Amino acid sequence: MLRRKALGESVEQIQPDLIIPTGKRKGEHPSVASIYRALAEHEKTRAYPEAVEAAHDDFAALQQRDRSPV
Repeated sequence: MLRRKALGESVEQIQPDLIIPTGKRKGEHPSVASIYRALAEHEKTRAYPEAVEAAHDDFAALQQRDRSPV
C-alpha cells in the first residue's frame, strides 16, 4: 500500500486490491476511509516513535500488573 501510494497511485485505485485478512469483515475490501485512517496512524507512528514506544511499554506494564496475583 505504502509503496503504491508513494508511486503516485490514489487510495481509490489501490483499495480494490486490498483484502481484510481477519475479523468480522475477513475477505472483504477495506473502505477508503479506513485506508486513510491507517495511513494517518502510520504517519503518526513515524512522526512520534518515542511516544509509540512509551505507549507500548506502558501497555506491557499494565498487562504484567493485571497478571500478577493480588
